Amino acid sequence: MGRKRTTNHNLPPRMHLKGKMYYHVSTDSPRKWTKLADDLGLAKRLWAEIESEQPDPNDCTFSGIVARYKKQVLPSKAPRTQLDNEKELERLVAVFGGMPIETIKPHHIKRYLEERGKTAKVRANRERALFSHVFNFARECGYTDATNPCMGVKGHREAGRDRYIEDAEFLAVWNKADAAVQDAMDLAHLTGQRPADLLKMNRSDIREGTLCLAQNKTGKKLRIEVEGELLALLERIQSREGYGLAVDALLQDGNGQRLSYGALRSRFDKARIAAKVSFQFRDIRAKTATDTEDLAHAQRLLGHRNRAMTEHYTRNRKGDKVRPLAGRIVETEKEL
Repeated sequence: MGRKRTTNHNLPPRMHLKGKMYYHVSTDSPRKWTKLADDLGLAKRLWAEIESEQPDPNDCTFSGIVARYKKQVLPSKAPRTQLDNEKELERLVAVFGGMPIETIKPHHIKRYLEERGKTAKVRANRERALFSHVFNFARECGYTDATNPCMGVKGHREAGRDRYIEDAEFLAVWNKADAAVQDAMDLAHLTGQRPADLLKMNRSDIREGTLCLAQNKTGKKLRIEVEGELLALLERIQSREGYGLAVDALLQDGNGQRLSYGALRSRFDKARIAAKVSFQFRDIRAKTATDTEDLAHAQRLLGHRNRAMTEHYTRNRKGDKVRPLAGRIVETEKEL
């Protein structure tokens, strides 16, 4: 419970005056100060908008807990993960929203997997994993001490993606793409990084002859040596007319702004449709790993924690390269 006010008793709960500006202060830890306005009337209206979004800490339904999860947990995730989770939570709330968290049992999760799996098995598995995370969050917050209902409930079997991009396919799409997508494709192939990590790269990340980055998904820090084809690519990108006048982004659209995920996806889709090729942009990362033909090198470049992960990632893409049998059987004419 917060301390009683000693001044400004006319202000509503969680509104504070600092200097000449009014702020909304959250009850979460760490507290978040949101600037409102220097006019009290306007500040109260903005305060009311924020307060209407605050989850009720006494709401033990799944939707109530999800509201708190969105406030406290979701912002700590990578931007792309947040977008995916928002869609997944929307589906989960549509089914479990009004149920008190303690009433959700394993058979409910199993039924959800079965129904959702009729059209999207992989998405069903991802939504089950997110439900499990939300439930554990509810346990941590004291809403329940029940066993997680996802325990012991098997998800759908997933076949690992094994698409390998042939050089001719890569070039077919590259030739149909605009300059921004060509840059992104080449940067992805040479560095083996995920789309989100490519799009956040800045020119200022090129330091002391290396391209420095921290991967969004794992936090793994890498320094990729700028040499050979990568050096030529970076010089090509930065030599374009009007490049770098407005933003520090390495990958820029035709207007000199940072290339967005939506723009990359839509432009890439347009190019691959025109080229009549079906691979996804994310498959370029696996092509890089496979084309190195050196698991140790691929492991370091992709930022995998161990060799087994890299082996699993590349094993079924192109197939093992093996030597044929050295000898052969020669038929000889036998004496009768």
